[in-house]
Amino acid sequence: MSNKKYDVLIIGGGNAGLGVTVATRAAGMSVAVAEPRELGGTCPNRGCTPKKVLVAATHALADIERAGTHCISVGRPTFDWPALIAREKKMIEDIPARLARAMADRGVEVLRERAVFAGPNTVKVGERTIEATHIVIATGSKPRPLPIPGAEHMITSDDVLSEAERPGEVIFVGGGVIALELGHVYARAGSKVTVLEALPQLLPAMDADAVAQVHAVSGHLGIDARTGVKVKKIAPQGARLRVTFEHAGKEQTLDADRVVNGAGRVADIDQLNLEAAGVTQRNGRIDIDAHLRSTSNKAVHVCGDAVWNSPQLSPIATYEGRIVGRNIVEGPVAKHDYASIPSCVYTIPSLSSVGLTEAKARETGRPIKVHANDMSGWLSARTFNEEAAWAKIIVDEESDRIVGAHIVGHSGEELIHIFAMAMKHGIGASAVREAVYAFPTCSADIKSML
Repeated sequence: MSNKKYDVLIIGGGNAGLGVTVATRAAGMSVAVAEPRELGGTCPNRGCTPKKVLVAATHALADIERAGTHCISVGRPTFDWPALIAREKKMIEDIPARLARAMADRGVEVLRERAVFAGPNTVKVGERTIEATHIVIATGSKPRPLPIPGAEHMITSDDVLSEAERPGEVIFVGGGVIALELGHVYARAGSKVTVLEALPQLLPAMDADAVAQVHAVSGHLGIDARTGVKVKKIAPQGARLRVTFEHAGKEQTLDADRVVNGAGRVADIDQLNLEAAGVTQRNGRIDIDAHLRSTSNKAVHVCGDAVWNSPQLSPIATYEGRIVGRNIVEGPVAKHDYASIPSCVYTIPSLSSVGLTEAKARETGRPIKVHANDMSGWLSARTFNEEAAWAKIIVDEESDRIVGAHIVGHSGEELIHIFAMAMKHGIGASAVREAVYAFPTCSADIKSML
């Protein structure tokens, strides 16, 4: 017998799950969130928010390195890693409590235990059995497990953001966002960094030419980033770790103080007992329809990193949570559209992107115009002595619609939103080019990017 019944039970208290509560509570539904860890999930507690504190510090280091260009004499900076980690923890320490207060004010009950399915509309939360008309899977993600002998010796990004001692040498297994962002932090702080990626390209989902720019800058920073690598094993070597791998047809070894799993993240759904709910999944991917509902149990909705075919980004998690909330209240009316949602890789300089890569745009078969520009010689880039300034804007020739934009450096993490807004609202490339921008700014260069 059920202990309690809700209109909506959300499994997971991260951005996606909390996003569901907006529409459902506004409609007067009874809502509960089951979350055994900190409210907010990965992003504010173990991901993008604390990471950005470290990135901000390394931005300051990069500015100091370029001070001489601006005719400023400075001494060699001293990097206090333990103090930086302490500052990072201080910055985020009150987030779960603030979210708990927000849920209480919204009238959402928070259940501080792990939830698993017991039936199509039934969930066990700790010792309680709970029934709900709608159940939302918003469990987020976890580091991708790697089938490498000795993988248990690796640490994760969680550990990087918590270790008060900075390692002298670090190896990242995997060349995704985590490896590049944290690799840049480590390298600027003074650590020797190696990245070993199995595929032919770092950041394999992103535009190849843009990634090549970041790869080159990483090399200038001292990061040894290798692609086409097969890691064979990780083993203790005294107080350190030895990584054995195959590259360019040769078996090689490297030793480091830390080896970090930089192979990305996967949906955290394997402990949910999905079979009891009648929710079908294949290879860790829940089968969902266009409305983010399970195809086999329409009472079950999925949002956030548990969605297999959307980018694992916190704004997208919130966006999907709001879609699910609306569909619970109004019925299946809202569908997702990721075409104009921007993303950034916070290396220094950053890589910002929205829409299609050039390769994907060409696969559509439509005629496109590719505007690629090395902006390092432009006055704005020279003024700030940018390490890299590069952009590629992809335009559908027949419609004049922007279908992709990729920027390295040049305030791209801000400029990308102009291209995203144009894509979302159908503003043509000609109109974007002809707009008047404040000068001198990086935005003023948009007209020349097109």
